[in-house]
Formats: sequence, structure tokens, C-alpha cells
Amino acid sequence: MIITPLLILFLVVVFVLLFLFLNTVDKRKWLSGLISLILTPIVYFFMFYPFLNIISNYHHQKYFDSETWSENPALRYEMVDNTISSDTLIGKSKHKILKLLGTYEWLSWDETKKTHVENKWNYGLGIEPGAFNNQKECLEITFKNDNVVAVKTYQEDITFENEEE
Repeated sequence: MIITPLLILFLVVVFVLLFLFLNTVDKRKWLSGLISLILTPIVYFFMFYPFLNIISNYHHQKYFDSETWSENPALRYEMVDNTISSDTLIGKSKHKILKLLGTYEWLSWDETKKTHVENKWNYGLGIEPGAFNNQKECLEITFKNDNVVAVKTYQEDITFENEEE
């Protein structure tokens, strides 16, 4: 475990809250402090930290790896930030993108022409973890002259096949 200032801050907050709570039960400060000191790591790791993970949408960042992209489509959101920031895909040909990412999952829709746009490929990135997340992450790759010119992410609402509207 890496000790960070945020970890220490959260541990201090949990300790102070426990100390204040235990002071209402017993007025002996030394006993309340001792019990708070013992209970702080337990309360932090079994109550506070899991709750914090449920309400936050933090996720690990990974470097792009073509094999992982293909094998774990639900975890692609972990690689996309690095892929975009490092311009890994910019300038690559359609053939190279097919080798790296596989066949596109869907094409963008042009509402004015009422047809699919062959130069805008889309891939699903999965759903970022979090309790209040109701959207899935998607990646759109735009081609011009068969080379990637733009890569952007967007979000779509999660829908299920058996849902009635």
C-alpha cells in the first residue's frame, strides 16, 4: 500500500469521528483515544474505503495493448485516455486500425443523408465503475483519406433490450 497525503487525511478524519463518537459512550479520553486508534484502520478499510469506491468513479489507467483491447472489451475505458493523449492511433491507416482494434462495432450515422458514415468507426469501451453511472463509454475514430485524423470519446445512455420505453 502506498501512503499518500489523501490516505493520511482520510485516516485522520475517521480517527476524529470515531474519537468523538466514543467520547459520547465513555468520558475517559485515554480509553476513547486508544479504542479509536485500534478501530481506525478497521473502520477505514471495511466501511469508509468501500463506500468511497462506490460513490467515486476513479479507475485505473493502462497503456494501450492490442491483445488486451480484444480480449477484454469491457475494460477498454482503462486504456483510452492514454491512447488519446499519446496520439497512438493518429495517422494510422484503416488496415492498421483493423489489426490493432479489430473490426469496428458500428458506424456513425449521418442524419442529413440518412446513411452510415464509412469514415467514422465506433467501438464500445465498457462502463466505468461507479454507483451513479448510467452511461457507457464509446470511442469514435474519424478517417480522412484512409488515415486516422481524429479520435474522441463520448457517452451514451445504457439501454437494455428488454426495457420498455
